[in-house]
Amino acid sequence: QVQLVESGGGLVQPGGSLRLSCAASGTVLSNYISGWYRQAPGKQRELVANITPAGFTRYGDSAKGRFTISRDNAKNTVFLQMNSLKPDDTAVYYCFLQTYSNYWGQGTQVTVSS
Repeated sequence: QVQLVESGGGLVQPGGSLRLSCAASGTVLSNYISGWYRQAPGKQRELVANITPAGFTRYGDSAKGRFTISRDNAKNTVFLQMNSLKPDDTAVYYCFLQTYSNYWGQGTQVTVSS
């Protein structure tokens, strides 16, 4: 059974940083595309970033230049380093894994506010 467990969300001031983690179990993360989506209140879920088995990365427009996705194969974990956070980054962030099915984590709240 595939499980994705996120951690690292919280409240941060504008300009601050957070690092999200997504630990996978029941599968080998590096064999598939994984990454992060987010959903703000009243908005559609949008891609933040993903990483392929080969390590290629793709970012949504809102994340380019500020966020970095990475993966630790030994820990079977994908990370999202978020810098220069803005109030518009406030959302629930979901980890995902694209195998023959799509798997989602439970989500972690990120709130950017002074």
